[in-house]
Amino acid sequence: MSDTKPGSRHQGKVALLVRASVTILSGASALAWPVVASAQTSERILRDDLRRILAEEGLVGAAWVTVQADGAIRTDAAGYADNAARLPLSDQARFHVGSVAKAALATGILRLVTEERITLDDPIDRYLPTLSIQNPWAPADPVTVRHLLDHTSGLDDARLWQMFSATVASDAPLATAFSRPQGILRVRVRPGSRLSYSNMGYTLLGMVIEAVTKVRYEDYLDAHLLEPLGMRNSTFRFTTQEGPSADPGLAWGHVDDGTRYAASPVALRPAGQFTTTAYDLGLFARFLMGDGIVGGRQFIRADLMRARGQPSTTEAARAGLNAGYALGLGRRVRQGVVGYCHIGTTVGFHALLCTYPEDGKAFAISINTDSETARYDRVFEALARHLRVGVTPAPPAGVPATDVAEWEGFYLASPNRMQTFAYLDAAFGFVRVKRRDDNLILAPMQGPSRELKPTGGYLFAAEDRAAVSHVLIRDDGEHRISDGFTTFQKVSPYYLVSLWISLVLGLLGSLWFVGAGIVALARLRSSAWRRPEMIPFVGVLGLFASLPLFLTQSFMQLGDITAASVILAASSVAFPCTMIALLWRAGRSPQRTAALVPHACSAIAVLQWCAVLAMWDLLPLRLWV
Repeated sequence: MSDTKPGSRHQGKVALLVRASVTILSGASALAWPVVASAQTSERILRDDLRRILAEEGLVGAAWVTVQADGAIRTDAAGYADNAARLPLSDQARFHVGSVAKAALATGILRLVTEERITLDDPIDRYLPTLSIQNPWAPADPVTVRHLLDHTSGLDDARLWQMFSATVASDAPLATAFSRPQGILRVRVRPGSRLSYSNMGYTLLGMVIEAVTKVRYEDYLDAHLLEPLGMRNSTFRFTTQEGPSADPGLAWGHVDDGTRYAASPVALRPAGQFTTTAYDLGLFARFLMGDGIVGGRQFIRADLMRARGQPSTTEAARAGLNAGYALGLGRRVRQGVVGYCHIGTTVGFHALLCTYPEDGKAFAISINTDSETARYDRVFEALARHLRVGVTPAPPAGVPATDVAEWEGFYLASPNRMQTFAYLDAAFGFVRVKRRDDNLILAPMQGPSRELKPTGGYLFAAEDRAAVSHVLIRDDGEHRISDGFTTFQKVSPYYLVSLWISLVLGLLGSLWFVGAGIVALARLRSSAWRRPEMIPFVGVLGLFASLPLFLTQSFMQLGDITAASVILAASSVAFPCTMIALLWRAGRSPQRTAALVPHACSAIAVLQWCAVLAMWDLLPLRLWV
């Protein structure tokens, strides 16, 4: 008979279970350790890579997040939050992320669509009836909510005063962004037909939200989008680094030389005003790859989630090209991988968010440096390599259409992105298309050439892309080439030649008077000012009179009416007037000597150029319109 106490048998069984559990857990930990160690090693390698790239590219700091296939969110940071104070950057720091705001705002619109408070294909005048949009294709082809979301409205991108103004209040009504000049909302191509990036369009979407919800768009999105998604350290409200309402957690923005910059409000704030953290961007990226369910309910309709980054209305999409932008995301192929991304740039900051739904992975990075020279692609490539997403197989070669030779020639962006720079884009932004066997060569005036290989019919793939990247389009006898993001239309070479002849003659005429004025001053000194060529000499030099004032004022005043901008506008008017004055004086001169002939010819050359500039709305040169 056992002398075991009552209950001791059960205690023995418990002990055995405990020992077995410990053994199993120990074995599992031993098996898991290589995986954990491998993940830690990978994160360390990524951190070291990014630190090196930031230093080599002159970038002050960055915070990033990766989303793994199991949904795990990992954040990290490197560099400084404040370059002047050498304050280390934390992965919990807040950043401005520029146009990444569009992906978030578009999600808010899709939430209202899911609630049946907005319909994507409704004309926007249903929600903004007092808005004046000049649309030559209306009423048959109105601008719709979808067009604004997809950047296919045909509207201009932005004017200088909408992005660079020191007079804008952070709480100004959104309608003030369209207060000047009249006709700023002009549709340039048939709505829905071509992608043309528009910050104005996303500002109109902010106005649509306010019209539907009856509250400020920032307040609505913070409460009804960011809060349900758990993005509690993010806001659509304006934040800055200094002043009485400074955000102590907001990293400083920096420009090329490392000088820090405090954020300023802009008129088109729905298009790029968004403050967030690396972790919150990870939450947002993970949501974008899901089926739209939040907290067990359908937050965004599943069909809308699937349609993001899948353009359907454009000429390029109808011609078979699966590339472009839709519902707040762009579909791009980088490093052989298809991703759904949004890039963001604002003064002092640069950001990118990319999702890879097929792999269930994503990354986002916020860099607190706005640089004109840094190669940001190096940063993005390091993150993409770290995620190890599946590479897209290269498209098979195909037989091109028999009439591809018809697309050889010169092309201009149609429409160009910013109407203000249309003349410069026409003169310096053309692309020449040539054939090399079955391939096409795209040779822009500025930048390296690209070779396109045929994949069948009118579809082509760039040599550095792992998917079809370009399509040839013919409509109403016109030839176009599109990569889904920009459409180029064929133009006559004589048109480009005429632009260049006008430009060269105008510049040569101006230089003639600069040289003649200097020679007259050197030879005649005080009496030189009585000579007729000194009148246009002063006119040419007057164009530079405002330069010292521009150098001393903030670049955020570039679109304001300031002493510098007024002097520039006045001198741009005086410039052709001095040419006319010389011709008038030459015509009245009792001694019409041969010496006046080159002056008169130079004045005529300048005047024809001024006439061209006036046709392109660049004379007078008013930066505030």
